[in-house]
Amino acid sequence: MQGILAGKVALVTGGGRGIGAAIARALAGAGARVVVCGRSKLDLDAIATSIDGSAHAVDLLDRAATDAVLGTIGPVDVLVNNAGAAESAALDRTTDAMWDRILELDVTAPFRVTRALVPGMIARGWGRIVNIASNAGLTGYGYSTAYCAAKHAMIGMTRALAIDLARTSVTINAVCPGWVETRMAEEAVARIAAKTGRSSDEARTSLASMSPQRRMITADEVAHAALMLCAHDARGIHGQTIVIDGGAVLK
Repeated sequence: MQGILAGKVALVTGGGRGIGAAIARALAGAGARVVVCGRSKLDLDAIATSIDGSAHAVDLLDRAATDAVLGTIGPVDVLVNNAGAAESAALDRTTDAMWDRILELDVTAPFRVTRALVPGMIARGWGRIVNIASNAGLTGYGYSTAYCAAKHAMIGMTRALAIDLARTSVTINAVCPGWVETRMAEEAVARIAAKTGRSSDEARTSLASMSPQRRMITADEVAHAALMLCAHDARGIHGQTIVIDGGAVLK
């Protein structure tokens, strides 16, 4: 897919590490000028330097700061809403603050960024929006009420906006990974090990076993799907959920 995004500008939120960094590299490899944003300036600068892109350190929970960054980036052709948070807690330990934080970062921030950038895409006659959701948006997982609710909402937003954008040249889709080999997964492994007394290897195996393939997905696999959705020949893929979890939601 080399060169398919030549002349295009892409914005990847949460682009400093993990899935976001992999997507940033894939889009840059396809010719796009990539802008990454997120909270860790060190990680963002490293990725931006490696792909000859640019970086903006911003906490998407800060609406005013986010709006300011969007005002400086200029026209964006490809938007990847990747930034998000996952926290695990039983219902009685899911505080209002936790609920608000996860919904704000995983749903409201993508909505606000999308709302800001879509008019320009429509005016220029081309655009691609890829929302990085989760298979948690298609099913339910224990101790993940806020996260599952947020990812279900992101998929619902994707489907609703697909109807609104159907007669434009802008497509919107959601990619729904299962467990991915990222820092977030390693943090989950550490939590499981601490709570259950299992070893890290045992905890990691328990997550991998949720997939019939008995493995976690790689960030590059998610990036490949995101890049595919940006291609001209993918213009008929619209309002869809692309599940990449080794068949976990089939179990």
